[in-house]
Amino acid sequence: MYPEPVVSSTIRSLFIDGPAGRLEALLNAGSEQPTHAALVCHPHPVYGGTMHNKVVFHTMKALNSFGFPVLRFNFRGMGRSQGKHDEGQGEQDDVRSALDWLNHEFHLPLVFAGFSFGAAVGVQPACDDARVKAAIALGLPVSPLDGRTYNFDFLRTCTKPKLFMSGARDQFAPRATLQELISSIPEPKTFVLIDDADHFFEGHLPRMREEIQQWVGKTLTTSTHSG
Repeated sequence: MYPEPVVSSTIRSLFIDGPAGRLEALLNAGSEQPTHAALVCHPHPVYGGTMHNKVVFHTMKALNSFGFPVLRFNFRGMGRSQGKHDEGQGEQDDVRSALDWLNHEFHLPLVFAGFSFGAAVGVQPACDDARVKAAIALGLPVSPLDGRTYNFDFLRTCTKPKLFMSGARDQFAPRATLQELISSIPEPKTFVLIDDADHFFEGHLPRMREEIQQWVGKTLTTSTHSG
């Protein structure tokens, strides 16, 4: 069961200032006294990933159910965001700009979540940022996603709470490779592998959402929801 919604259905459309120009964004409103604010980053823009992706949407709903205001945005060059795709380098700066915006807007502890490319480029800025208190990586592409292999060595020094979730049939995250990486990462960490799910959690989005909610409920102290 999902927590009962504690927020209005208010969605604010906005632009935030990024290093390559304006970034198109959506903010789902939080409760009157939220304990955290959250950022969710979308999958690879070259292959059609946007802030409207189903995994991103369900992740937003999971975090918003705790009363957190949740920001989604389109990476540079996607949708109405300015700039052009930078193969994951400049996109890290996009993430930093989004975190800065959330901090300026709410002055709350932050939660980061990213899916696929969004996790690959966003977890490092999240781990490096003291304002981010927890990080969620969904479908982390430990095998080449776009003809390149991402370097996740930085995770070996990331000591904040981390949730990793992938499908057992994720073509970009072979189980053995993913388990080897996660075994090298310091606590606290949680690894959830969803049987029969592919990279996009097709047919398993409710389970993915429930797992996020369970982890957030256990990991972050909050009294903003019931259930």
